[in-house]
Amino acid sequence: MNPRTTTAVAPHRRRPHHLAPSDGADTGGLGRWSVDQVLALYALPLPELLFRAQQVHREHHAADEVQLSTLLSIKTGGCPEDCGYCPQSVHHETGLKADKLMDLDEVLDAAREAKAQGAGRFCMGAAWREPKDRDLDKVAAMVEGVKALGLETCVTLGMLRADQARRLKDAGLDYYNHNLDSSPQFYGRVIGTRTYQDRLDTLAHVREAGIHVCCGGIVGMGETREDRAGLIAQLAGLDPAPESVPINNLVQVPGTPLEATEPIDPFEFVRTIAVARITMPTSMVRLSAGREQMDEALQAMCFVAGANSIFYGDRLLTTANPQAQKDRALLSRLGLKAQQA
Repeated sequence: MNPRTTTAVAPHRRRPHHLAPSDGADTGGLGRWSVDQVLALYALPLPELLFRAQQVHREHHAADEVQLSTLLSIKTGGCPEDCGYCPQSVHHETGLKADKLMDLDEVLDAAREAKAQGAGRFCMGAAWREPKDRDLDKVAAMVEGVKALGLETCVTLGMLRADQARRLKDAGLDYYNHNLDSSPQFYGRVIGTRTYQDRLDTLAHVREAGIHVCCGGIVGMGETREDRAGLIAQLAGLDPAPESVPINNLVQVPGTPLEATEPIDPFEFVRTIAVARITMPTSMVRLSAGREQMDEALQAMCFVAGANSIFYGDRLLTTANPQAQKDRALLSRLGLKAQQA
């Protein structure tokens, strides 16, 4: 399986032909979204875009359910990558101290607490370029333990070899997160230590191992709308599209190269959620990093646009996230409920 190969996205019955995926004889008659077609979605009047996104959403998902996921940093800081947005990089002076890999019991205690708070998926992140085999064995034990608690499992550990992906699959891993971050054209302005192809190769290993893919990106890094469309076209063109698509709004951390970047317009962020929903109808579209800087009205618009998953808890790796109690109150006011694992 090659993640660069495209897959069909069933055109919505009310979608005009010029906004539908293009046909491609080289994909066996399947279709894909071109960057121009994604840009055409972005250009729709916002009420029309939200209407279409909500139609697609209701065809494939319960309209009143939101998946709650908790993310725990099991190994913080000391990452050799130079990602311009990340406070965990050794290349940036952010004051963050590197920690060792957490003990199994600590991780399982955190997973129990997350489940008690209503989370259905437990995600574990480690600040590595790629895991060493001895560390992977420890992570596999964490996956097995969290799985035994009745939670869906997800990890993000950097690049993986094919044999490492199979090891995680054998441990019962449900999802592997590995974001593309941005379009191929903009990517090099943010990251210099890992290529776009490196990311695609890891996604291929994950797919071949039979693990679900969690893959999205970050907006608000100074990219253009065309870059955002390029990211969405790449994600929708993976074969198949990721089962989980986190859309992150850049959290500007002092000491990182992107700390003074002009924030993305809030309505443009909502448009990105809506376009992701339309182009990837069956995926869980996750409202991820940056929610602490969003007011409740903006988050509500994102749910209308098709977001049906959030990271839930007080911390998101190293940055603040709306508290669980606050999230429960917001979902209650909107008439939304937690999706059962």
